[in-house]
Amino acid sequence: MLQLKNISKSFGVVQALSDVDFEIAAGEVVGLIGENGAGKSTLMKILGGVHEPSSGEIFIDGEAVTIHDAKAAERLGISFVHQELNLLDNLDVAGNIFLGREPRRFGCIATKQLHDMARPLLEKLGLRIEPHTALASLSNGQKQLVEISKALSMDARLLILDEPTSSLTLQETDTLLALVKKLREQGISIIFITHRLAEVEQVADRVVALRDGELAGELEGEEIHRDRMISMMIGRELKEVYPENEPSLGNVVLDVKNFSTTRWPHGDTSFQIRAGEILGMAGLVGAGRSEMAQALFGVDPSPSGTLSVNGAPLKRGQVRDAIAHGVFLAPEDRKASGLVLEMTICENMTLNSMSRFSNRGRINPSRERSQTAQWLKEFGVKAPNVEHTAGNLSGGNQQKVVLAKWMTLAPKVMIFDEPTRGIDMGARHEIYQAMVELARKGCAILMISSDMEELLGMSHRIAVMCEGHLTGTLEKNEFSEEAIMNLAVQIHQNVPA
Repeated sequence: MLQLKNISKSFGVVQALSDVDFEIAAGEVVGLIGENGAGKSTLMKILGGVHEPSSGEIFIDGEAVTIHDAKAAERLGISFVHQELNLLDNLDVAGNIFLGREPRRFGCIATKQLHDMARPLLEKLGLRIEPHTALASLSNGQKQLVEISKALSMDARLLILDEPTSSLTLQETDTLLALVKKLREQGISIIFITHRLAEVEQVADRVVALRDGELAGELEGEEIHRDRMISMMIGRELKEVYPENEPSLGNVVLDVKNFSTTRWPHGDTSFQIRAGEILGMAGLVGAGRSEMAQALFGVDPSPSGTLSVNGAPLKRGQVRDAIAHGVFLAPEDRKASGLVLEMTICENMTLNSMSRFSNRGRINPSRERSQTAQWLKEFGVKAPNVEHTAGNLSGGNQQKVVLAKWMTLAPKVMIFDEPTRGIDMGARHEIYQAMVELARKGCAILMISSDMEELLGMSHRIAVMCEGHLTGTLEKNEFSEEAIMNLAVQIHQNVPA
């Protein structure tokens, strides 16, 4: 159905792609894998009309085509569902699906016709919601399916899914993977981009790996196995994703008592984290984990409760006080809350620690750049130089910058909210190793994650939240997916259907 030949793309002196060949048949699911910065997004943006290739050819049904922009891609039946969803919360479901293509009557939007057009698309995906439902009321998983409905409304023949499950619960992920298989049976071709290799094993007919902008290899059928995929992506075998992590626990560092958040004012949550301990925090989407992280850091002015670090009380709702006591947060949304995208890597990395590089109010740029270059090397950030704009980095490299700028400040308490979302397996191992080193230095770590394997592999204990309440804490010998899920839905089980 689609064939790319000798595709190359450069951005100035940076060679993002070099002579990449790629093809996909009608009704085929191809897993596209690779480390952050390997060229996956660039290749797909060429297909989606965001970038034009520096050289190479694109063929659809054997005919050469040129894709100048997103509209041209749509006309050719190519739809791109980005990791950051392009939906509007202030519209209803039907309004989002047909945004810019609404049926009109006497110059006004024909609402009934609009809803009638959307209904069969929703039914096709097994989405049991009405077209007039407000988008803001939907879960992330439902929004993801609305985005796919939008793509199918354009008669898509090729669907590009970029990290489609990164914000989904286990149940929503299962629903989406089942949908991928269903669309394949309908003859729709799907390029499935993800760092969750277990999902690739479930749905892909074939796997294509990129490394440093070049084709690193392909796997088909029974060849598709996690270890072989990792080897293709990083060019070496990765014996263990999770480093040895035996705890050496000290005194209680973080003590949280009867704490609540603005969203869940009656949460009344209490827990402790000791020096050298990694406490995983699990829960379904909307359970209140991110709100808890923001309240602990002072972004959210908690209505009640007490918080102390090494016995010293912290003021609720005071970020400055949290930082002064060594409490840092690497937030879930790196683009909105973790980085200033228009600033350089150097400026972002040193934004929290300007006193290190200044004397009498004057910044020493040479020292600042030199230290940043060293940090980039330590954390494996792939960038041309420290003056590169943060917004032009790949998602994984942006995440590394967010983590590095806090982890270099010797935190006493480090809160990681979804630390490896959108991060490749090799980079994950580096981040996990850095987390373990932090813990060995006596840092108390709170790791919020929706990745069950990550929680089980990295945590010394796991606390589970549901609707703003801490429903239980599991010790290492009690760890299992079933135990976590039972606690994650505990409150729901007590409520009549």
